Amino acid sequence: MKKISIVAIATIMVISSMFTSCEAVKNTNKTQRGAGIGAVAGAVLGGVLGNNLGKGGKGAMGAVLGGVIGGVAGGVIGNKMDKQAREIDAVLPGAEVVRIGEGIKLVLNENAVRFDTNKSSLTAGAKANLDKLVPVFAEYPDTDITIYGYTDNTGTASYNLKLSGQRAASVRNYLNSKGVSSSRFQVTGLGIADPIASNETVEGRSQNRRVEFAITANEKMIKDAEAEVKN
Repeated sequence: MKKISIVAIATIMVISSMFTSCEAVKNTNKTQRGAGIGAVAGAVLGGVLGNNLGKGGKGAMGAVLGGVIGGVAGGVIGNKMDKQAREIDAVLPGAEVVRIGEGIKLVLNENAVRFDTNKSSLTAGAKANLDKLVPVFAEYPDTDITIYGYTDNTGTASYNLKLSGQRAASVRNYLNSKGVSSSRFQVTGLGIADPIASNETVEGRSQNRRVEFAITANEKMIKDAEAEVKN
């Protein structure tokens, strides 16, 4: 997350200098200027990272980049996502939190939610870590959460596709049992796709047995943001 933050700051500094020379910006208030700069910076940063990380892909990164609202309202949403990302990072340091555009990509790998080979059940440690996310999700109810399940390459592709969906569903069901509304969730299994480590080693296969979250604004957050910038 620190690497992403450094790139974002550099981008915002450049765009900020561009905005301050714009005649149109002189007629906006402080909140609108800050949100506008954030929106453009997010879009630029999203484009740069999207080219490198597979924009439009099926996973969490593709979902986050595909849900960009843009404009000043997008900047307002981005500011809220900044706060949520920091809170997730604070309560769950073992996870990978990526703040990009107007959403959050959250990777729960073996350090946060570990799955045994051929298993979709949650370990006691996984449940304890998911418990830490519950109050954060409760604090920010106006987001949609898509959960992507993954496997290593042990077994057939068709078997792993089914297993990955079961893993994503296990996470959703547990969070729902802790009070996070089921209406906020979608689950998708991607099987052996997009490995983050080598499947040739035990350690690598363990890392690939993971779930990823795409956290994006729901319709209410978008409408609230649009109303805010009009005031």
